[in-house]
Amino acid sequence: MSDTSPSISNVRKPEDNTLTAMLQVHNEEHRYLEEVLKDLSTYVDHIVIVDDASTDRTVEICKSFEKVIKLVQLPESLFAEEWKLRSILWQAAASTSPDWLLAVDADELYEERAKRNIRGLINQNRYDSVSFRLYDLWGSRQYYREDDLWQAHKGATMTLVRFFKDYPYFYPQMQHHVPRLPLTCSALPGLTTDLRIKHLGWSGPLEERVEKYVRYKKMDPEGRWGNLAQYESILDLKPNLLEWKEED
Repeated sequence: MSDTSPSISNVRKPEDNTLTAMLQVHNEEHRYLEEVLKDLSTYVDHIVIVDDASTDRTVEICKSFEKVIKLVQLPESLFAEEWKLRSILWQAAASTSPDWLLAVDADELYEERAKRNIRGLINQNRYDSVSFRLYDLWGSRQYYREDDLWQAHKGATMTLVRFFKDYPYFYPQMQHHVPRLPLTCSALPGLTTDLRIKHLGWSGPLEERVEKYVRYKKMDPEGRWGNLAQYESILDLKPNLLEWKEED
């Protein structure tokens, strides 16, 4: 019996692709959410959000943006079972029949050069995933951290993927630090770029970093899902910082 299902190559569109951003949120009212959604709205076509049982104005902020086409509100938080949260977000995004999906955290901004190039990255039929350089801005938006434990920007973080309806997708059953895209996306033909993402999560005052340190140690006291040495390094008072410079 012949296989009549379309091959991946036959469903690739080299032009007129839509871009859908997807993100999970929880109590983001006083953080970066409004800025992130405003920025996303300038270069994506649609936004899909899963709210992890927020108790502040997060949902109201999300609803105020026209490009948010789907908003799932969870009645109880799944933060301690992050793989379930990621899976719900993926399913919500997949239900909108996207061409490409951009997995964004609520404290991330893409640099201007990346935003200018993103249409070219999705309107081609050679690659099905794209990776970027993720920079951890530290203590302000003027510096990023670089040392043995903080060097994500030296590697590649896959955040952009072409969606195939019949392709198998799954997340590893991890409680924390779950990959933002399904593991099976790594088998797709991918492109690694030097385009950059600004991670703002560590750019606030010391008090915010201490709060995150306490949360990580409580969630993962044995370092099962992360790196204990990296958790401890959050409290470094004089980390190695390099100046962040915008690229034209």
